[in-house]
Amino acid sequence: MSQLPEIKETKGGFLRNPKIWQAALCVAVIAIISICFFHPDAFQGNELRQYDMMQGEAIGQETKAFEEATGEKSWWTNSLFGGMPTFQISPTYSSNLLFSWFTTLYGLGLPAPSNLLFMMMVGFLILMFAMKVKWQYGLIGAVAWGFSTYFIIIIGAGHIWKFVTLSYIPPTIAGLILCYRGRRLLGAGVAALFAMMQISSNHIQMSYYFMFVMLGVAIAFGVEAYRSKKIKQWLVSTAVLAGAGLLAVGANLPSLYYTYEYSKTTMRGGHSELLQGNAASKSDGLDRDYITQYSYGKVETLSLMIPNIKGGASAHPKGGKMEALSLADLSEAQEAVQSGSVDQMTAQYLNYMSQYFGEPEGTNGPVYVGVIIFALFLVGCVIVKGPLKWALLALTLLSVLLALGRNFMMLTDFFIDYIPMYSKFRTVESILVIAEFTIPVLAILALQKLLTAKEGWQEYMKPVVICFGVVGVIALLGFVAPSIFGDGVTENDMQTSNMISYQLMSQGYDAQQVQMFSLNNPAIYQAVNQLRLDMVKADSLRSLFFLLGAMIFLLWGMKNRKTVISCVAVGVLVFFDLYTVNKRYLNHDSFCTPELSVVDPFAPSDLDRYLMSDTAMNYRVMNIPMFNSPAPSYHHKMIGGYHAAKLTRYQDLIDRHLSNFLTGQISEADLRVLNMLNARYIIDPNGELIPNPSAYGNAWFINDIAWVDGADAEMDALSEIDPAVTAVADKKFSGVLKNASMIQPGDTIYETTYAPNRLTYHARTANGGTAVFSEVYFPWGWKAEVDGKPVEIGRVNYILRAIDIPAGEHTVTMTFNPDSMSATTTTATISVILIYLLVIGGVVLTIIHYQRKE
Repeated sequence: MSQLPEIKETKGGFLRNPKIWQAALCVAVIAIISICFFHPDAFQGNELRQYDMMQGEAIGQETKAFEEATGEKSWWTNSLFGGMPTFQISPTYSSNLLFSWFTTLYGLGLPAPSNLLFMMMVGFLILMFAMKVKWQYGLIGAVAWGFSTYFIIIIGAGHIWKFVTLSYIPPTIAGLILCYRGRRLLGAGVAALFAMMQISSNHIQMSYYFMFVMLGVAIAFGVEAYRSKKIKQWLVSTAVLAGAGLLAVGANLPSLYYTYEYSKTTMRGGHSELLQGNAASKSDGLDRDYITQYSYGKVETLSLMIPNIKGGASAHPKGGKMEALSLADLSEAQEAVQSGSVDQMTAQYLNYMSQYFGEPEGTNGPVYVGVIIFALFLVGCVIVKGPLKWALLALTLLSVLLALGRNFMMLTDFFIDYIPMYSKFRTVESILVIAEFTIPVLAILALQKLLTAKEGWQEYMKPVVICFGVVGVIALLGFVAPSIFGDGVTENDMQTSNMISYQLMSQGYDAQQVQMFSLNNPAIYQAVNQLRLDMVKADSLRSLFFLLGAMIFLLWGMKNRKTVISCVAVGVLVFFDLYTVNKRYLNHDSFCTPELSVVDPFAPSDLDRYLMSDTAMNYRVMNIPMFNSPAPSYHHKMIGGYHAAKLTRYQDLIDRHLSNFLTGQISEADLRVLNMLNARYIIDPNGELIPNPSAYGNAWFINDIAWVDGADAEMDALSEIDPAVTAVADKKFSGVLKNASMIQPGDTIYETTYAPNRLTYHARTANGGTAVFSEVYFPWGWKAEVDGKPVEIGRVNYILRAIDIPAGEHTVTMTFNPDSMSATTTTATISVILIYLLVIGGVVLTIIHYQRKE
């Protein structure tokens, strides 16, 4: 698409234009590579069963089954955390049907996950064409971007929507570049189309990070326009792109609007209203400690050129499950055991030691962009001219420094405090995706300049030797003296060792035995340290070989004008370098075979079947051993669960009361909280099922309301009251709840029908009163009616709903149906149509323009 400005109509016809066939050849090569990497699994029906995908399937099962049974979409589920919206679980809207087909087309219809890898590479190819990079260099860039290890790793981890979002980012930037280079209508159409697809993939964090890249590119073109006195044209192009961006946002308005509104009530959007806690770690979004929990290590940044600089990965997918990688799994360790150079005690201890020895949280693999690509990037920093080079360099440095997180808090604090929205996202090390983008872009610009320079190419020899030499020295140091980058035994290992020692002591082992089976044992310490440093040595030597090979071909090609051979050789080396490293983290062993794939990962256990045989239509389960797991939500409505954007008030309840069930330090107040959440069953730490007859049920009348001022008072009072007869409420709901009165004999309320988005109750009360429901309060979307007449919903007991019910017998209904759904989907539909018209108009106008030119 982005090649159209250069296409010329010839006598032989449009399809005989060589540029068309060059682009087709690149697409074919990318498709073959994508198929080969996942061969034969993609064609044998083998599955990865990534953890995150399984998690999404588990927590989305209730609403999926409801939609299949009724044809109705529910935006609320009770399958986890006592109930929560599904805006971040299954965010699909009717307007999405207008463009959901595009992902299949963009993936060339290839089987998954080959289609994903194809999408990633072809998007970068579009960018390369928009930047007027020749096809052969653009193809190398596409492979380098697509095979950056982080992308392959997130496929294995199941972060599919993150991957898809990233695949749409390069062509979005391609539209931006086309627009600034004068092809405004086409550029706006391309930018709007791919931005629409990018946003629809619903990984706002990745889109947010690349706003920095788009801003940097826009500034670079602005500087260029200022120098050439074309600032007016730049302003017009910027305005056009702003309009394209608005259309992309409009096309995704339902998702964006509900994400924004929902975020205000979640951990992502702000802190707990509770004033207690450490204010030093607070921000307008997430806690600083939570934001920086996954931070890249300072030395670990060298993984950009030496993948195993810190041991690679702590876990990888195997047989459809995530499996820890210990030092005992290394072939070197197994050979040492067989040869007798490592004793049996040490061999056993190696099972407890991870191959990864970087930051304490662990990782599924390093961010490796390829040693050749990194060296070419350094060359680009020297020989490529213009504002765009400086923008790419600045963005790379910013990405690397921000990825350090807690290891460079000066910059991290500044961004948390002063850069809008930065504090809404965690796992700061993932901002390295910017460097993964900017490094190959500048590297390919450098490679093209080196191999196409007709005059003065000799002046580029020195930068190549120096830049490749710098990287080579680092790799050589890693091989000769790997400990220069840190010991193979870390403080985190010592903590693990101490924990093992504590467990052994509690089991009755004497001090000498404990001392021998720990890192305090010199033999164990030496084995762990040596195995890890050997990993650094091996990968340093590997990087050095690839680097030297590429440099030799590059210098030879420049000197002898053998640019085709040199380009092919460098491209092949880049491909094999990245291909082989990625196979460490995702390979045939990662997949489930057809025999295993037919096994239902959510097949109900005997305990599940027993619980599902309960005829009560709506109750909850407190599963203590799996409180933080998503899996139980597939079959049951859970008190716990897992989701990264849970409601802030529910997290407060977990912190104050529900987490005590995990530690065993349970108070009477904790039990009362469990009862008000209608936990009909408890699964104890040993996995035993315990019925809980004390659960209050789906709804109940109360005698009175204890009014308090503020969240802290509300939470504190919850520990004192008996929720079965008294509710605590913030004074701001005093205008909503007014009718609490003494419960009379015969006053009852019970649930009559259940759907995740619609609850019906029958109520009988002699004098009228306030009913409390074991349902999580949400500030908008839920509507209550008594005999068809609207009533307001109040919040009581910090987290629950309550309404006033007049005297007599009544039907009470609660329905979750946000008012803004219709307006946002209508706006989205109009925006999608306009984007399609913009793309078609841009393509047609460009073709007409060049036909007239001919």
